[in-house]
Amino acid sequence: MSNYFYDMIPADELERLPYISTMGQFVVWMELQYHDLPALSDGRVTHTYGEFCSRIARRRAFINGMGLPLGSHIAILDNNSQDAIELFFAVTSAGYVVINLPVSLPEPALSGACKKLDIAAVFAGEAFVSQCNAISGVKVFPASSIAVDEAPVHFGSPDEPAAIFFTGGTTGVPKGAVLSHRALMRGSYNAVFKPGKVIGVHRYVALLPLSHVFGLIAGMMGCFYTGNLMYTSVDMKETLKSLPAIKPTVLVIVPGLCDVLAGLVKLYGPQFLGGELRLIIAGAANVPPRLVDVFSSMGIEFCFGYGLTETANLTSANADALSHPTSIGKIYPGQETKIVEGELWIKGDNVFSGYYNDPEKTAEAFSADGWFKTGDLVHLDDEGFLYITGRIKNLIVLPSGENISPESLEDYFYADRCVQDALVREDIKEGVPCIAVEILPVKAAFQGKTKDEIVSYMEDLVRKVNNSLPSTHRISKMTVRQEDFKRTGAMKVSRNQ
Repeated sequence: MSNYFYDMIPADELERLPYISTMGQFVVWMELQYHDLPALSDGRVTHTYGEFCSRIARRRAFINGMGLPLGSHIAILDNNSQDAIELFFAVTSAGYVVINLPVSLPEPALSGACKKLDIAAVFAGEAFVSQCNAISGVKVFPASSIAVDEAPVHFGSPDEPAAIFFTGGTTGVPKGAVLSHRALMRGSYNAVFKPGKVIGVHRYVALLPLSHVFGLIAGMMGCFYTGNLMYTSVDMKETLKSLPAIKPTVLVIVPGLCDVLAGLVKLYGPQFLGGELRLIIAGAANVPPRLVDVFSSMGIEFCFGYGLTETANLTSANADALSHPTSIGKIYPGQETKIVEGELWIKGDNVFSGYYNDPEKTAEAFSADGWFKTGDLVHLDDEGFLYITGRIKNLIVLPSGENISPESLEDYFYADRCVQDALVREDIKEGVPCIAVEILPVKAAFQGKTKDEIVSYMEDLVRKVNNSLPSTHRISKMTVRQEDFKRTGAMKVSRNQ
């Protein structure tokens, strides 16, 4: 492992944090290591790790009594509740494969997902039971289901599948990415590395959906791997109101939520965050440098990185956001990487097993000799810091044959403090293909300004950007958005507007 990660945390803590390769082993280790420390709270009741693991064992007993063969696919459809968190550990440590379903799935898509992924049973939160009952051929149980007695863990093999996550993959088509225990746990191990002490000193909040690999691994698994306290979040708005009482020390969030918090801090002052926030870990989308500046000015350290569902989320991390604000950091341990014609390729423990029941898409994602082709265009600087320059599937191909990465152009706009989000894409102007940009301004930056003044500012910005670009890359059409962009479940700007 690079000293970059070794040096982040004290040596005595590093010795206490081994890489564990299965969820069954991890649950046993977690209880022994952290038995009396607080583990999980809903704001009213807090369970210690001993109590938490006992409840997981009782849920395992319930699952074992469902009559399903080992390895069956069991889904969870719930908000970030105590039930959902305990069930994730119970399913994976009982010898089954877990699928956290996005709560936003409409009923037809939910039914289709159950069929496509061979889901045998669903644990549904109270708000989702009736929706699940409409699915034929699937057993439905309340997420609150728990037995009186405990059941032992199923240790299994590191190469057995542990979880399936929805992903767009490298082609944008929704698929189920299969993570083995080895991959899931390698991603989780990478999540322990943060600047300073990490064991038993932090309070996390489960703000991001656990159906998303970033929220689950960087947030939930990173918290429990280091013996910290996790607060549930059944209702995002109510949880945000509770931040002054929770006093989080770490927030694992997406840049869109960073913007929300920055706005709330401006309204209510820094104490809105509880006064003890030490670190923000942002990911799943581009992190504008202005956000780093906002939180750094409050004494809050900002870290971000890069990952994909197919690489168990954490591929690289940047703990030097102030000195390298546009880099996605350095490569985590347990991986080999190489750059082939600008594209990042990866091998390692954290790489997924393939797309479930989709050999064709799986074959497309790997090279003949087993390298996972990320689809991301990157370059490394002399210090080993990695930078994303674009995504292959998003390349704009002009009539001249020139390939242009929209992300590389968007970075120029994100560098401006008055731009919240930007989307560059191919368009038509006077019947000729051209490069266009849509810009969403930071509202607070233009208080009291007219629409014409905002447009004028953005026109000047486009001119400045164009002056630094070769003629083939210049933007010739600009739109200032009055409303937010359509966004993905991870709050990224959707390219299908």
